[in-house]
Amino acid sequence: MLASLPPGLILILGGLLLPLLPRGARPLLTLGAPLAALGLVWALPDGVALSVDYLGYRLDLVETDALSRLFGTIFALMALVGGLFALPQKTVLELAAALVYAGGALGVTFAGDLIGVFIFWELMAIASTLVIWSPGTPASRRAGLRYAFMHFLGGAVLMAGIAGHIAATGSIEFTAMTADTPATWLMLAGFLINAGAPPLTAWLPDAYPEGSWSGTVFLSAFTTKTAVYVLLRGFPGTEILIWVGLYMVFYGIIYALLENDMRRILAYSIINQVGFMVCGIGIGTEMALNGAAAHAFAHIIYKALLLMSAGSVLYMTGLRKCTDLGGLFRTMPVTAACGIVGALAISAFPWTSGFVTKSMITQGAADEHMVWAWMLLQAASAGVFLHAGIKFPWFVFFQKDSGLRPTDPPWPMRAAMIAFAALCIGIGLFPGPLYALLPFPVDYQAYTGAHVVTQLQLLLFSGLAFFILLPLMKRTLTITLDWDWLWRVAGPAVGRAVLRHGGPLWSGGLALARRRIDGLIAWTAATHGPYGTLGRRWPVQASAVMVALFLLLYLMLFFLWP
Repeated sequence: MLASLPPGLILILGGLLLPLLPRGARPLLTLGAPLAALGLVWALPDGVALSVDYLGYRLDLVETDALSRLFGTIFALMALVGGLFALPQKTVLELAAALVYAGGALGVTFAGDLIGVFIFWELMAIASTLVIWSPGTPASRRAGLRYAFMHFLGGAVLMAGIAGHIAATGSIEFTAMTADTPATWLMLAGFLINAGAPPLTAWLPDAYPEGSWSGTVFLSAFTTKTAVYVLLRGFPGTEILIWVGLYMVFYGIIYALLENDMRRILAYSIINQVGFMVCGIGIGTEMALNGAAAHAFAHIIYKALLLMSAGSVLYMTGLRKCTDLGGLFRTMPVTAACGIVGALAISAFPWTSGFVTKSMITQGAADEHMVWAWMLLQAASAGVFLHAGIKFPWFVFFQKDSGLRPTDPPWPMRAAMIAFAALCIGIGLFPGPLYALLPFPVDYQAYTGAHVVTQLQLLLFSGLAFFILLPLMKRTLTITLDWDWLWRVAGPAVGRAVLRHGGPLWSGGLALARRRIDGLIAWTAATHGPYGTLGRRWPVQASAVMVALFLLLYLMLFFLWP
């Protein structure tokens, strides 16, 4: 019986119970619920373990295979280590919402039908909004509202697609599809909104940095990677995803290079890294799909590590802008060292996790002779080193001496960072266990002489370019324009202009329509009223003549019509 429980249910119930417990017992549930969920992920048998009947449909609430077990493992592990990092967090709302959020991600991962996917998808949107709101600042409240609007819009689009797909096929099974009908295109669009794809991309760097020092760590792990999971499951080999992914890759690099806020740098970096995964899904070969899945696994770890490092700086200093920071390696050595490990991993430095996962995607492009995609992905790897591999640690921990002398954060935060730093290095040195979890058999060797030398060349020349161009990259207090300018600035301005110039025309049109309607009512009253031509009583003789004429007309049409 226990082996058929949905793993996400444990985290959801844990999140609902957490506020009811005394403060001293909360850490046990914060760590115990993810640990139990992780154990259950590995206790589940392959295939459908739990089904229920709902509205005439058979819902597969728990269906397990290699792909769902891979994502279930990393989601549960992220909830565990993220909970450890967040133990000093005083806001119980955030910890409770984070557990429900992680439970929703696990629910999507193990749902074998589209209805179950949608239910847990919307649960994630609600819980993640609460995580953003939990700091209680005006900025977080406004960002949370914008975030909720975008994700409920995405949910509505997804629901429309699912309803259309069920109406057309009669099936609710969640399996690989082709984007060739309006319904499947709507489903693909709903998934891509959560992935941070264009044009609705700006929600991510707008909302994530407004979470608390610990909340942003949770936010980085579940929404976009759940989107990667459903794209892997539902739309592998959809060619348009190659170009969507490449756009995301370079979009994230450009905006991260322009950014001054350390957590916004890392937020744009999330879009960049998810772009690699989306591109791999679009390529659609076993090598590329393995690479996308493996890179999602590695990305959750090293991105959480980077945001833990940034969150520790924010927790100890209260500052988040690069112009206010620098020289912190002196008094925060553990935080700086872990941040550097995360920076090397995201840059795919040899002997780190990014090196053995991201390269599978580029190898998938090379195997299919996609020269342009391969070249752009290689160039993007160098760009990642510029903004996340060097810029983040350089401006935050080195560069100038800001005069700040904070110490490393409390031990739970240090332990979480050290655990994920060790995983980044461990996976990089021994990728075999991760490769064994992937959905397809792996025939790939990352550590070849050509690959190592090529990657080191890319990284070394990127580093050289960074320090040569350092005077041009000096951080300033600027604002970058993003896609959200269209609906936060341009949209309201256009609306006001339409009201200002179109108001008189609209009023004149309404007055004309009102006069026409009044005339129609008067004509109707004159002809059909009690004393109108068609409304007053007619003599019996006239009525009989009219009936006879209509009957004669009917008979003529009946006999003469061919």
